[in-house]
Amino acid sequence: MRITRGLSIPFLMILLLVSGCATAPESWDDDTVDTRVRQPAQQDSVGTQVFPLENPAVKELQANASAAEAEGDYDQATVLLERALRIQPRNPEVLQHMAEVQLQTRDWDQALNFASRSYDVGPRVGEICSRNWHTISVAREYLGDKPGSAAAEQKARTCKSAKPAGM
Repeated sequence: MRITRGLSIPFLMILLLVSGCATAPESWDDDTVDTRVRQPAQQDSVGTQVFPLENPAVKELQANASAAEAEGDYDQATVLLERALRIQPRNPEVLQHMAEVQLQTRDWDQALNFASRSYDVGPRVGEICSRNWHTISVAREYLGDKPGSAAAEQKARTCKSAKPAGM
């Protein structure tokens, strides 16, 4: 076995040991966003929900983006959501939708970026909050950050808000 000049044997052993500890995330399939982000978040939508005022143009662009996404045309969905973000750059729903499209295209860094931005400007309870954290969890998992993924799943649980007792 030949060792490249400048790399010590202990360094290579540590490198091999660390790389052996990494585990691959579960395989990606077309319904991962639905099963790991959207469906769990729907369970958190009981109780208090906070939504921004809807701009009709943004609402239409989002609907068209959803249709494109359903057809598997993620490039078109991205273009439509970018237009919506030019109209309302701080709309947490549009930012989160873009994060989910980025998950579909396996652009984990961008998914993480958009979900984090959505959380920063969005509600701290309810479905959007939960979708933010589930998206962050999935993106971190695929980026190899298992502890970060688990922490994001924990944060998703804090988004659940139930009706006050007696209502």
